[in-house]
Amino acid sequence: MKIKDIVNRDLVTLTNCEHEPIHIPGSIQPHGFLLGIDLDWKIEFCTANINLFLDLTYDELLGHKFSKIFGAPAQKELYDYVHNQKEQLVFPLEVQLKGVAFQITIHKSGAIYVLEAEPQSTGKEQLANIYAQTIQFVSNMNNTRSLKELCALVAEGTREITGYDRVMIYRFDEDYNGEIFAEDCREDLEPFLGLHYPHTDIPVQARELYMKNLLRLIVDIGYEPVPIFTIDDKENKNLDLSLSSLRSTSPIHVEYLKNMGVGATLTISLIHHGRLWGLIACHHYSPKNISPEIRLAAKLQGQFITSQIDLRQSNDEYEIARKTNKALERLTDLNLPLVHDSFEIICANPELLKLCNATGVSICIGRKTYKNGVTPSDQEIEKIIMSMQDNEYGKTFSTNKLSNFVTDLKSYEDVSGIIYYALGDGNNIIWYRPETVAVINWAGDPEKAIIIDSKGLHPRNSFNLWKQIIKHQSKAWLQPELNAAASYAHSLHNQIIMLLLSEEEEKYRNLSDVLKETNLELENINWISTHDLQEPLRKIQFIASKVLSDTTEIPSVAIIDSLQRVTKSANRMQNLLIDILKYTRIKHTKESIQKVNLNTIMEETLQDMKEIIEENRATFECESLPEVHAVPFLMKQLFSNIMQNSLKYASVNRLPLIKVTASKEPEINEYSNKVYCNWVTFTDNGIGFEQEYAESIFKIFTRLHTLEKYDGSGVGLALCKKIMQTCHGNIRAVGKLNEGTEITIYFPCDPKDSLIVN
Repeated sequence: MKIKDIVNRDLVTLTNCEHEPIHIPGSIQPHGFLLGIDLDWKIEFCTANINLFLDLTYDELLGHKFSKIFGAPAQKELYDYVHNQKEQLVFPLEVQLKGVAFQITIHKSGAIYVLEAEPQSTGKEQLANIYAQTIQFVSNMNNTRSLKELCALVAEGTREITGYDRVMIYRFDEDYNGEIFAEDCREDLEPFLGLHYPHTDIPVQARELYMKNLLRLIVDIGYEPVPIFTIDDKENKNLDLSLSSLRSTSPIHVEYLKNMGVGATLTISLIHHGRLWGLIACHHYSPKNISPEIRLAAKLQGQFITSQIDLRQSNDEYEIARKTNKALERLTDLNLPLVHDSFEIICANPELLKLCNATGVSICIGRKTYKNGVTPSDQEIEKIIMSMQDNEYGKTFSTNKLSNFVTDLKSYEDVSGIIYYALGDGNNIIWYRPETVAVINWAGDPEKAIIIDSKGLHPRNSFNLWKQIIKHQSKAWLQPELNAAASYAHSLHNQIIMLLLSEEEEKYRNLSDVLKETNLELENINWISTHDLQEPLRKIQFIASKVLSDTTEIPSVAIIDSLQRVTKSANRMQNLLIDILKYTRIKHTKESIQKVNLNTIMEETLQDMKEIIEENRATFECESLPEVHAVPFLMKQLFSNIMQNSLKYASVNRLPLIKVTASKEPEINEYSNKVYCNWVTFTDNGIGFEQEYAESIFKIFTRLHTLEKYDGSGVGLALCKKIMQTCHGNIRAVGKLNEGTEITIYFPCDPKDSLIVN
């Protein structure tokens, strides 16, 4: 039987250090021993140091059943422990192996049970003290309000429980650069509080292991790694130690800690919303081990932080939210006239700046820009707006470093941060914040986190204070400020819509007055045509006729010719007046309604909509349609509106299907008692609607969905109803939410007069 070790001896270079396989080092720390047991309880892996704990050697164990070496009772204890996860998560198993007491943990790595054993400690004697400290900590925790206060308390409590020389709460930013957020240390040690560390200090693969294994202990930085041995019966045989507590440490990390003068460490992961939020990093300046009971108590300290992050951040932001909401209430309570000057009043209101703690604001409505506070020039505002539109950042955008998104501005000092909201039709509102010059204190130069020399790759050995000055960056926008800006932008958007509607209403009112005046003039012309012009015309015809029929005196040929021409001209003029009269009276008649073949109308409509139907991958099914009395071009408009509505409100879960059916069965309208003899139904499989809105959807400007989700004017179905009223018909909708919509149009039996049933 050939035996080999699985120690990873691959060299770490500058190009592969971020991919160092730290989860398969092939060795462990020497304060315990490790066994790898397959599912049949055969020992596949064993560390070289087992002889220091038991009167056995690794080559005596490899390939043998666990029960043969340690006995069936010990195996049963381990089996029960493996299948009782609740107990495993709280305390390690205390078991006798060959008469020696050990504390054992087991986890599964692939098809191998990894057994890790450490000599049994006397930690249980400390349980009462740990319990008392934890109760006191919980009491003190309730007196803290901010996250920083809580973290400071955890640092102090963890140091008191564990006895480490230094305990730090290490918080990551979005790029995994770290900051010492809270600290408690011996009085003679230089504090690290407030120092920053580059993301390279804790590379990606290390962060991944911190996510898997929440507690990491290094008892002695100067330890000699203990190799793991196995039977050489497979190629590339290895053992993943991601969840191991004894796992050996990366040589680069060991050197990093030695450069800091550290002798032992304990690290506890802080996971928040599935992301590595930070670490509790405990340093000791000499070798140090702690019992499983103390490790558990320290791990509990981390749970106190992660369970409180959302609550404490909410407390930190509460006062800001209260102020911004107060400003929002004052702004929305303004009773302003629906005129363009109201935007100047809004912009000048100081509450608009308090809303999100900005120093400047601009509102662009139409071609006019209103400004207040410290803002860029109109040209630079236009450049910002164009950049937002060109890069398709959407209707809303915020940043505290505008220079990353809009280049070559002259006023970054005044406008390093913005909140931008598009208000439709080129209108927008932008809040501005000035530059806040930040000084970051790094623990050494972050650009020299890893150095290379003639001896190879090394972590930096200098942790002297290194200051970095950051310019063209404003204070970050907080969520309550962004929420308040969003709420008011929505309110301002509604104000613009109301103003536009008011202007349209005034325009239509003026047009209505002009139309009334024009109609009055047309009525006057009609009166003149029917009365004032007819009377003199009849007199001309009468006189000409009388002269021609007078036999007392025979007129000359020239006179007869002239009178005949006068008579012809008068007749032509009379026919012209009759035609004008018919034209002016056409709006009072039903002459525009005619017999229409709806199959022809449908063919023309489908031809016009061919591209949009193909674009939406819609299926269209249509029965033979009847002939009805209607206005052809209005019917085409009606069909187009209904089908476009079906395509607009199609479901994202299925391809659009539109079915058109027809019937000639008479139906009596229950409200008007009208009898309809022809009706056509359009059925789709779109998003549908709740039946309580079946009447309101035909009202002008009525919408069931927001403009952000479905665009449109809110007029389409109202126009369909108007068309059917013009044809003396009716329209009705039936909706089923998330299933589809059914729209039916009804045509009267007699186009000349709607039948009434008594």
